[in-house]
Amino acid sequence: MSEDLTALSATALVAHYASRSLSPVDVTRAVVARVEALDRLFNTFVVFDADRALDAARASEARWSASRPAGPLDGVPVSVKDLILARDWPTLRGSLTTDPTAPWTDDGPPVARLRDSGAVLLGKTTTSEFGWKGVTDSALTGVTRNPWDARLTPGGSSGGAGAACALRFGPLHLATDGGGSIRIPAAFCGVFGFKPTWGLVPVHPHSPAGTLWHQGPITRHVADAAAMLDVIARPDPRDWAQIPCGVDFSAASLDAGIAGLRIAWSPDLGYARVEPDVLAATTAALDVLRDAGACIETVSLGLDDPIDVMQPLWSVALATALAPLDPARRNRVEPALQALAAPGFTLSALELRAVEKARERFGQRMQALHAQFDLLVTPQMPITAFEVGHEVPPGSGRTRWWEWSPFTYPFNLTQQPTATVPCGFDRRGLPVALQLVGAKFDDARVLRAARAFEQRRPFAVPDVDVGAASAAAAGSVAATRTPNPPVAARA
Repeated sequence: MSEDLTALSATALVAHYASRSLSPVDVTRAVVARVEALDRLFNTFVVFDADRALDAARASEARWSASRPAGPLDGVPVSVKDLILARDWPTLRGSLTTDPTAPWTDDGPPVARLRDSGAVLLGKTTTSEFGWKGVTDSALTGVTRNPWDARLTPGGSSGGAGAACALRFGPLHLATDGGGSIRIPAAFCGVFGFKPTWGLVPVHPHSPAGTLWHQGPITRHVADAAAMLDVIARPDPRDWAQIPCGVDFSAASLDAGIAGLRIAWSPDLGYARVEPDVLAATTAALDVLRDAGACIETVSLGLDDPIDVMQPLWSVALATALAPLDPARRNRVEPALQALAAPGFTLSALELRAVEKARERFGQRMQALHAQFDLLVTPQMPITAFEVGHEVPPGSGRTRWWEWSPFTYPFNLTQQPTATVPCGFDRRGLPVALQLVGAKFDDARVLRAARAFEQRRPFAVPDVDVGAASAAAAGSVAATRTPNPPVAARA
């Protein structure tokens, strides 16, 4: 067929495999070729295993030829963030402290379900060290870059997954979110991200971030995310805290529409500062939901920034990650991470319980909101992507990543399902996104609203000029001022 195989959705690929009009081997070869042509510049993979991917694609081709696919994602290329176990590949966590030669024999639950389904696993995508910040760079893997402009960050900590998705390095990307790590890269890279209700996707081992940490998809299409969730939300006995799924991910559910849905629009949650271009694009995007039949009301939530609740929990999470390290290995950890972890080593049990009680009160406020409204909609990010190599936008006066990501971590505290929906561009041509927030366990409604938006305004990804990217990669890619390859929006 004449269409670029890397541009096809996961659902389209499966339909082609079933009709024998495409082979998983041809698709995987096309993805491998694209990664090999572009990833020297963008640096999305820490492990890329073309040989194993092609072996898996050949096995998938044989199953489809025999009309015996292993599952609904058989033959579909998938990447895995390097905070999630995948057997035969080291899980380095973006850290110089991890031993790559250790025996890596286990799959995390979502990886196991993907493998059981016949998915073609490509490799591990980059993350910041232990996923601690909202951009993706580390002493281990260097800088990961944004497909819309290689001088800019893709966000983090799932920046490898977000950039790989926008670059069409396969249609499905498994990522994690402990404070915004799915949603920041999805917004900065102009792709779809979904953070499910906590516990919907089983976890093993549980992250040091505990009940803040979600696993979910980054994709170019809502239906692809639903298809992936249908697989990775299946039970795993290793996760004692997993909730029963009970979510309908079917196409019929996705396409049921949102007529009459009650939506609360909050442009600031009561405390966030939003750039004018972002506010204009997100406010205008509400008309798409109105056209779909939703009833939208602007609300003044008057919330206090819950960072005083999030920050102690995040410090404890980082301290938990560093606690097993001996002094020599701990000295190899990024100094900023060590500084943020330090309070977590001294927080008392009573102090921690007080923080948890404040978290409960915040969650109760959100539950009360959802007694009145089906969804809460906000800007996903108050800014667009900024220069690589910085934790905060240069010259902004900010000091830490959460200061420029005020719409993400509140919903890790409350464990609610949230979707990142590309909705436009700023004056520089950089992506802007909406955040759709549902009540706990109402994942299907969030996906349905995202699908209704996508049907009326299909998402666009950058059409990266391979030749220009190759030329840039041959130059000084270590410098943050490498000229960016030209891009154009591609539906």
